[in-house]
Amino acid sequence: MLLIPRPALEERISASLRTSPVTLLLGPRQCGKTTLARKFAAKRGAAYFDLEDPETELRPESAALTLRGLRGLVVIDECQREPALFPLLRVLADRKPGPARFLLLGSASPELVRGASESLAGRVRHVDMSGFGLEEAGPEHLDPLWLRGGFPRSFKAPSDAESFRWRLEFVRTHLERDLPQLGLRIPAPALRRFWGMLAHVHGQHWNASELARSMGTQEDTARRYLDVLTGSFMMRQLQPWFENTGKRLVKAPKVYFRDSGLLHALLGIRTRRDLGRHPKLGFSWEGFALEQVIRLAGAEHESFFYGTHGGAELDLLIVRGSRRFGFEFKFADAPQPTRSMHEVIKDLSLDHLWAIYPGSRVIPLRERITALPLTQLERVIHPRTGRIR
Repeated sequence: MLLIPRPALEERISASLRTSPVTLLLGPRQCGKTTLARKFAAKRGAAYFDLEDPETELRPESAALTLRGLRGLVVIDECQREPALFPLLRVLADRKPGPARFLLLGSASPELVRGASESLAGRVRHVDMSGFGLEEAGPEHLDPLWLRGGFPRSFKAPSDAESFRWRLEFVRTHLERDLPQLGLRIPAPALRRFWGMLAHVHGQHWNASELARSMGTQEDTARRYLDVLTGSFMMRQLQPWFENTGKRLVKAPKVYFRDSGLLHALLGIRTRRDLGRHPKLGFSWEGFALEQVIRLAGAEHESFFYGTHGGAELDLLIVRGSRRFGFEFKFADAPQPTRSMHEVIKDLSLDHLWAIYPGSRVIPLRERITALPLTQLERVIHPRTGRIR
């Protein structure tokens, strides 16, 4: 299978290791963390432990003895399988001078792994990772990346049919094996049905009561299910931006599938032709393009949406210091400026607003409004630094 280079991720990991004793590389299972980390570790002669390997040398009863004598880079894969390691890593990270740096690979957020955040607070930097992005796959592969998503085995499958089968099996495995390994005792059929319902509200405002009624359950249960899928990097809850603009603001988050391929699998979309005829085409494009912008800008914790009850809305707001940048996602041949765009520029004092569309030409629409092809994001977002120009 062809190895696709991921230089920007390697640079971010290197930068984190230079400044922090512990780096936590976070992302969903099967997104390529192990492949990247093994390549990274081999270049540096690092010690490598895979906690999914039943023959691993790193066992809870002897972990202190194993890790204390190591020097240089130490890589621990699937660290969420042994939360008891985190207090030990805190002690090892506090040694002065520190003889070792630790790169931990995790398939669940620290909030989902008991004790991870508390034990390593102040000692760890996070690097977020997902499947392939457009900057890695190449703009010529936009359509297959959108249809199949960024998981390497799905994206590089020999056919659309095989990719579709892989994604359905991934969904099953995630529910029946991955989540129970985190200690989450949720019936897989119920969560599978909930996940399928989320596919039909992708890109829309979260309504716990509506989904709970459809499931025949309580609102708290629906919220818990969403939080579990968010914590395992399957879903994104894009939070609203609050500011005193004198307008009534939408307060519920918007929910998105982080991987477009999983969305399409749960909607039964098998081919690009199916996607082009599906009623969720526009929402699918919005979520796919939104993820590309957030990942390229490195704006995981700087991203919001803005909406008023009067109808003004911005799909994505990135707040970076005193600067604010807006992104709208339009599946259209030639996006046009709208009244809503002008309103949000004024409401939020945006530096600029880009309408991201699937065309090929950069089109100035109005002052501070530009239609930008998704394949040309690097014109405005630096691919290595994430700086927005």
